[in-house]
This record gives sequence, structure tokens and C-alpha cells, in this order.
Amino acid sequence: MNVTIEKNEKVAAMVFASIYPHYLSRVVKNERTKAKLDQVIEWLTGFDEATIQLYIEEKITFRTFFEKANLHPNAHLIKGVVCGYRIEEIEDEFHVYKQCRRMEKLIDELAKGRKMEKILRS
Repeated sequence: MNVTIEKNEKVAAMVFASIYPHYLSRVVKNERTKAKLDQVIEWLTGFDEATIQLYIEEKITFRTFFEKANLHPNAHLIKGVVCGYRIEEIEDEFHVYKQCRRMEKLIDELAKGRKMEKILRS
């Protein structure tokens, strides 16, 4: 599937705080912890737990979230399919959409019980 400008803008305008509880419930349901979820997000974005919480309280959009992020140098190693989109085939012009899918891929791996050292692609 191809990402469109409209799809990218729709995701970019979504509020991080509205999606984070879904991420959390998914990992907790699969016997992982909030601390592990925050560790995965921190690895990808550079945001510590306090910053993640601040962004939740401020209700920032995914656009702002990823504009403020300092992406991990190994983020490009996150590959695979999420919601029918192959991450490595998403064009760079759709930066926000690509970063959201990368984060979702890491969260999927966490929820599925993959070892942290593999998730964090050291």
C-alpha cells in the first residue's frame, strides 16, 4: 500500500495522548510493563519517562512529537509490515507516518514478547 499526503496529515494531526493508552493496554495485556513501553519509546525518540508524560499532558500531536524527537541512529533498522504498510517502503516525504509505524513496530514486538536487546536493535 502507498501512503498518501492525506493519510500522513491525518496521522500527524492525531494527539499522542489519545493513542498512548492503547499502546499501554496492548503491552500490559501481554504481560509487559509501562516501564518497558517507555523504554522502547525512549530508545526511538530520546524522550525519557518524564518527557513522555509531559507530552501526554500537553496533548501534543504526532507531528510535534516527532519534530521534537532525536531519533535513534539505528531507527532505520526497524523493518517489517505494520497495518499493511512495509515500513522500509514508506517514502521519506511521509516522515511522521513512517516514524509512527516504526514506533508501532517496536511496540508490537514488545507486546509479542520479543527480547529487549532485539527490539532495541543495538
